[in-house]
Amino acid sequence: MKKIILAALAATVAISPLAATVAEAQQYQQRRDTTIVKRNGNVVQRTVTRQAAPQYRNWRKGERFDRRYAQNYRQIDYRQYRGLRAPPRGYHYVRSGNDAVLVGITSGLIAAVVTGAIR
Repeated sequence: MKKIILAALAATVAISPLAATVAEAQQYQQRRDTTIVKRNGNVVQRTVTRQAAPQYRNWRKGERFDRRYAQNYRQIDYRQYRGLRAPPRGYHYVRSGNDAVLVGITSGLIAAVVTGAIR
């Protein structure tokens, strides 16, 4: 009997962090708001489901660049900004917030990050 209880307790302890992680991931994916409104004497319940806003990132050399997580994403011309050199063949600069990120066109890997290049 003790072995069964200890095995169940060990399984519960092992699974609990995984269950909490899954619950957090689901919480951030969708947010559901329910409001109750009175209109002309009738009670109306309205449910709105929203996707969570993407989390913006601080980029590092060697990471894969994903434009969904870049704030104010757009491809930029290096000649318009001070401190940016001509990109090598196969690379281009993109904007992420106030940073200029040098990204490989085909691979999507970050070669350099120039912080505060765009004001």
